[in-house]
Amino acid sequence: MARYSAFLGRRVEVQYRAGDILLPASGTFVADSGRSIFLEQNLDQRGQHRHFRWEIPYQYLVRIVERPDSGASANATSVPVASKAALEAPVETDIAEKPLSAAAAAASAGGAPGILPLSHRPKTA
Repeated sequence: MARYSAFLGRRVEVQYRAGDILLPASGTFVADSGRSIFLEQNLDQRGQHRHFRWEIPYQYLVRIVERPDSGASANATSVPVASKAALEAPVETDIAEKPLSAAAAAASAGGAPGILPLSHRPKTA
């Protein structure tokens, strides 16, 4: 079942995780596969037409917000939107539910992990 299909065809701004950092992406919401969302952006850059398409899996989504179309005028009629809370559609993650090991807790807190266990390998000549 497509969780974010309500955004189909609308301009959105998405915040998603890539490792330990959060990255923004904005564009037109073009598809929802039920596992990932797809954003598309077309622009002219240095006289050349550019086309970008992102696939962002559900588990990496942090926030999704509808943005007004950049070409819309101030007097244009807009489609009524439910509420800001409904638009942001927070994504449930199970990271907070899992207990962290001591090394993982130290690494996530910004500290370096302690001594790593090394396996004893036979010496080669």
